[in-house]
Amino acid sequence: MESLSDRLQGAAEKAKKEEQRLGAEVRSLLVAGTALSVANKQLEVSCEVLLRSYAGSKLVNPGSLTILGLHLTMLPFTKQAVSLISSYLKVPIRYPVRLGGSHSYIIDPSPSIEPVSSSMGSSSTTSQSNVKPVEFPLFLDGQDTTRAAYAVFLLNKDLEQLLNYIGVKSLGPRHVLANLKELVRTVQSAEFLES
Repeated sequence: MESLSDRLQGAAEKAKKEEQRLGAEVRSLLVAGTALSVANKQLEVSCEVLLRSYAGSKLVNPGSLTILGLHLTMLPFTKQAVSLISSYLKVPIRYPVRLGGSHSYIIDPSPSIEPVSSSMGSSSTTSQSNVKPVEFPLFLDGQDTTRAAYAVFLLNKDLEQLLNYIGVKSLGPRHVLANLKELVRTVQSAEFLES
């Protein structure tokens, strides 16, 4: 009987030591978690300060074009994604892009005809040699908002063209990011990849 009693006492001591060890580890994890939480909060505050200082450095025009508060910064990258998807689908898009990072332009190849004086008379005539594509900015810095809005319209037309090609309905002319999301979702779907 004594050996059973000794074993029980030994097991109880061992369990108590294990409980103390685990308690110490739990306390250590709690301290580390608290330190991590404090560091995370400090990082959030630092990010907010940086964001405010960056946003405060430029005057915000209340009439400017924004998407989720961003001043058209995502448009060149959206256009790049559309261009890459169109090449993947082997569909030439109507409105190509001249890439320049955040200062990219969308090109409208429809003729911009300027009258030219004819050397044979005083009347104005148009010459086919003066037909040139027009570039519209996908950014606002120092640009006319009307031209930028038209660039967004042309970008969405490219999106609609690709959506129509794959048989998906566009969500409308004012939903550039939603249309891009739908395009990417459909192109990456298993049904599309199998076809």
